[in-house]
Parts: sequence; structure tokens; C-alpha cells
Amino acid sequence: MTLQSAALARVQPSQTLAVTQKARELVRQGRDIVSLGAGEPDFDTPDSIKDAAIRAIREGKTKYTDPDGVPELKQAIVEKFGRENGLTYRPSQVHVAPGGKAVIYNALLATLSPGDEVIVEQPSYDRTLLLLARAGAERLGVPLQADGLQIEAVEELCDRRSPKLAHVIPNFHNPAGCTLSREKRHRLLELAADSGFAIFEDDPYALVHFGSEPPESMFANDAEGRVIYASSFSKTVSPGVRVGYLIGPVDVIAALAKRAGESYISPNMLAESIVWEMARSGSLARNIDFVTEALRGRRDALAAALDERIPEASFVLPQGGYFLWVDMPAEVDCVALLAASAEAGAPFVAGPDFMLEGGQSSFRLSFASVPAERVDEGVRRIAEALERVRAGAPAAR
Repeated sequence: MTLQSAALARVQPSQTLAVTQKARELVRQGRDIVSLGAGEPDFDTPDSIKDAAIRAIREGKTKYTDPDGVPELKQAIVEKFGRENGLTYRPSQVHVAPGGKAVIYNALLATLSPGDEVIVEQPSYDRTLLLLARAGAERLGVPLQADGLQIEAVEELCDRRSPKLAHVIPNFHNPAGCTLSREKRHRLLELAADSGFAIFEDDPYALVHFGSEPPESMFANDAEGRVIYASSFSKTVSPGVRVGYLIGPVDVIAALAKRAGESYISPNMLAESIVWEMARSGSLARNIDFVTEALRGRRDALAAALDERIPEASFVLPQGGYFLWVDMPAEVDCVALLAASAEAGAPFVAGPDFMLEGGQSSFRLSFASVPAERVDEGVRRIAEALERVRAGAPAAR
């Protein structure tokens, strides 16, 4: 007899999480690991976050809050979009949840029915693909280019299929690193209006940019209420401060609040209050500057190491975010490369985990998780593992 439900048995594990957990286990065993797998900066917790946490605890922010988030933080999000984007929203259009994944999960289960067709980028965030499968959606893959999803493929899909939703990561894509061009954003909005689908604009990395700001969001140019906008403070405050948010139509937000109340009663009041304390004190903006500058140096170190040690690697240089996607020659088996590289102490995530099919000759590297001075060592280990895989030699230990 087993107590595991059939529904749980169908849930596919995240290979990204598996790689991260394995790397942590090896570190606990005393292994020297340079993990390029997890999208998790290794910085010590900044004093600004510690101070905000202490203030929140002293003010008693350790209780239940509303199912759709701490009211003060919802108001701060509304004010941010009004101040920075000239957009007017009400708190009733904002849903705050324990992390970006919870936002995606709540939104997909509140808006999709089994059999609904959803456009997804290829590659795309692995856990969104898994959540869509769990929701019973039919996933329609569209290739990514250097400037975002291939619009011609979306047009072709709209001619012969009936998508209900398009999931798009517009800025500093996870895992691909690319940014959707301004022209493609406008065309996607036109296609959504013409074909009647909604756009889920999944945008956790927009503020982590290494130069010019990305193009204006599709949400800001949405005249028909077709765009649901999601973002996260986990990428700009700290990954363990699990706070994500979504802005959308009032009826969608009400459905999300219902879903949240059924799932976890209340989000984490303390985590949300930490973010609110940082927002009202001004330390949130300073923390974003700190994170961005550190990640820029790590991105530069990774690109230089790849150019030197794996010259056949092809990639789009990310202008922000956490990740870089590597395409190798077609004959390279990156699943085998992962096994050899992980044994050498430099794990990453292989391409198939982000694809509906294919991806064997690609892999994702996180430059967030490794100090700039250690990045070259990680790439050196991958390069040496590549040579062993090509030679058919056993993995190094």
C-alpha cells in the first residue's frame, strides 16, 4: 500500500533544484564546488535587509495578513508604478504571494482549465513548464531568438490554433539571457488583441540591468486589459525573502486571493514587511544597485572565461539578470557533459530541462552564484569535462 496520491506521482521534479541540492550536499561533505547551477547570489545578507527585518519584528509584523498580501506593500507597489511608469492602479489589482513561483502557480491554476493552449518560449523557465503540465494545459512551443521570441512562429500558431495565454519572460530571460525587443512587444500585443489570448508577462529581472533599462513593459502599453504582469522581490532583495507579486484585472486578483486563502491562509507577513520597510526607507533601491553591480562583474567574468576556454560556445550576452544560455555544436551531449562536470565540481543545468523537446546540445549557466574571481575556475572544469566527454574518458573525481 502507498499513501502517495496519483496526482503527486505525476509531478515531475525540477532538475534545477536537484542540481542545487546535490551541490549543497557535496559542499557539506567538504568538496570544493563551483556551482553554476542555482540562480542564487552567494552574498552575505546586507545590513539593510537585517535592519529592515529587525524593524518589522519590533513592530509586530509576525501575524497573519490578508490572503493577497500586506496592504502597505500592495500600496507601495501601486505607488511605484505610478511614480516610475505613470500608471494608475488600485491595491485591489495587486496580489502578493510567497515568491515568484507561488505567483505563477496561483495565476495559472486560477485562469487555466485542462486542455487550454498556452504559448511558451523555447527554452523557458523549467518550473513554469512543469506547472503548466500539472494544470493540464497544452503547451505550444515558440523558439527564442537573440531579441526574444520568434514572432513569425507566434503568427503561424495563431492561424491554426486557439491559444488562451502566452507566457513570456521579456527581460534578461531565464534561461536564455535575451531581452524581447520593443518591436516584438508591440507586435505581440497586436496578436493578443487580434487572436483573443492573454499575455502573462513574467518579469522578475527587469530591475537587474547592467546598462540601459529594458524597453517599456507590455503591461504599460496594454489598452485592452490582456496583460497580467508578475515580478518578484526575491531577485532584488534576497532569494530567501520569498515575495512575488502580480498586477492584473480585479476579477483575476480576486480569484488569486481565493486560491491563496485555500492554499496557505496567509502569505508571509514578516517577509513582505521586510520588503515594505526597505521600500519606505530607500534601502531597497540601494540594494538593487549593489546586486546589479556585483552581478555585472560576474557576467563579464563568465563571458570572458567562455570565450577563452570553450571558444565553440555560442551565447547571447545578457544585459542583466542571472543567467547565460550556451549553445554547443550539435554533436555535444550536454547531459553527459553535466554528469562529467558535476563530478569535477562544476555543476550547471542541462538544456533539456528547459525544453518541451530537444536541448541536448545546450545548457544554462548562472553567474549569480559564484564570485567573479571563481568563475574562471568553474568554466575551466567544464572545459576539461568537455574534453573527457569527447574522448569517451571517465569523469574526474
